Order: sequence, then C-alpha cells, then structure tokens
Amino acid sequence: MATPYEGPSRPVLAVMLGLLVLATGWAFTSSPEVTAAPAGIRVQPGEAYDPVAAGEPLPEGFRQLLPRDGIPPIYDPTFVFGAESSWLPDTEVIGVTINGESKAYPVSFLGGREMVVDELGGEPILVTW
Repeated sequence: MATPYEGPSRPVLAVMLGLLVLATGWAFTSSPEVTAAPAGIRVQPGEAYDPVAAGEPLPEGFRQLLPRDGIPPIYDPTFVFGAESSWLPDTEVIGVTINGESKAYPVSFLGGREMVVDELGGEPILVTW
C-alpha cells in the first residue's frame, strides 16, 4: 500500500521560506532606473522589469539555480466544484476568497509549477508555493 504524500519536511519548508524571503527582499529592492506601474495597471509578463536582463548583479551569496522563468506559471487555470473534484477530501490546498468568490489551489499540484496567475473576485492574483 502506498504511503500518502505528506509534503516536504520542516527543514525543507524552512529553507524554502528563507529563500522566498530573500528573493522577495531582492525583488522589491528599488533601483533608480525603475518606475513602478501605477496601482491597478496590469503588466503583461513580457513587459515586467527583468533585473537580470537589466544587468543587476545577484545579491552576495545568492545562487541562481534556474534561469529566469525556468518554471513557467499557470496562466489559465481551470476549476471544478469541490463535489466534482477527483482530489481526496484531505488534500491540502491554498484557499483564497476575494469579494465573495473562492477558489482552492491544491498544494501537491503547485509543487510542480509553483505559481498560478489568476483572477478572483475581479482582482488579479498570484498564488505561489
């Protein structure tokens, strides 16, 4: 009998969280040449600022294991109602509710793609793992 998937261990989660914090801090470091898009303006992926292409060096001690966009996000996710889903009832999900609209993103699926670009309750969102 197969053992149910229990997800990554605590040390692995701690490392992943640390990398996410480091990457987030680096991604939001201001640069004099960069002008942020006004709030509410949607930017297409190809129009987003690319610090690597702009020649910005990686922070001290930071190694880039994959090239930029090495793991493509999901841009057009499809959904079914929970009762119609083939997922087991105890499947871990990231649940999001905005403006009365709710969606659930299975963590096991996000492990392979890591990001979902979606819209929920009329707002653009990025779900990441």
